[in-house]
Amino acid sequence: MGTAMSDAEVLACRNVCFRGLHEMIFRVLTIFPELFDAFWENSIIKRAIEGHHISAAAVDIRRYTSDKHRTTDDRPYGGGPGMVMKPEPLAKAIQAAKKITPFSRTVLMTPQGRRFNQSLAHELAREEGVIFVCGRYEGVDERIFNQYIDDEISIGDYVLTGGELPVMIIIDAVTRLLPGVLGGADSAEKDSFSEGLLEHAHYTRPRDFEGDRVPDVLLSGNHQAIEQWRTETALIRTFLKRPDLMEDRAFTAREINILRKWSTEIERIVETQNLSRADSLPGRE
Repeated sequence: MGTAMSDAEVLACRNVCFRGLHEMIFRVLTIFPELFDAFWENSIIKRAIEGHHISAAAVDIRRYTSDKHRTTDDRPYGGGPGMVMKPEPLAKAIQAAKKITPFSRTVLMTPQGRRFNQSLAHELAREEGVIFVCGRYEGVDERIFNQYIDDEISIGDYVLTGGELPVMIIIDAVTRLLPGVLGGADSAEKDSFSEGLLEHAHYTRPRDFEGDRVPDVLLSGNHQAIEQWRTETALIRTFLKRPDLMEDRAFTAREINILRKWSTEIERIVETQNLSRADSLPGRE
């Protein structure tokens, strides 16, 4: 049978939280903590942990059960398919996590939650910590929603087996926004969606790949021209692939000038085409 977190573990975690490192605290409550083993040990997340930018752990909800079978689910009242996560173990797990990081926001991953996006990632990055509750089966007992959850988040309108993969996505997105994690001071700010547009096109060596050459402007050394090109390609990619992102966006003066230039050029092309068609009509001399 699992046991709750010991006083020594609580004290150790508090020392991490308050020793001046300003770490972002992530605690994931799940019945499959082993799914996070590789996640903590690779790429940006590993560097963020080693650099004391974040503190992260997956906690087994089964540790907070009280029966020999470590039961975390039961049949739903009223009948119906599937199983529902029991409130007692979840409540105890959340309470233990709150004891360690009392100012953390408690988030339940659920299809009925707010849609996750870059704006919400920035919102979470301003928190001292986040406790993620990973649902399974048909969901969690409604009393957990009512008494223990601060926020509900969804990563999209589709069904997954559990909340673990969505939590990994959110932790990755939030971690890269924390100061010092990506190295370059403006790396996160230039990601797609951070400025409401998709990111500009990227090129690296070789200059010529299967006949497709790197645009000359990127080899010019003219930083002003390069920045102008990047802004234009970001606008083009967003317009072609995600025009919905442009509908309510406040454009910069540079972007407005680019859009006006495009509008003028499009109008010229359309007018030229109309004149050409008119000249080709029968009876025209």
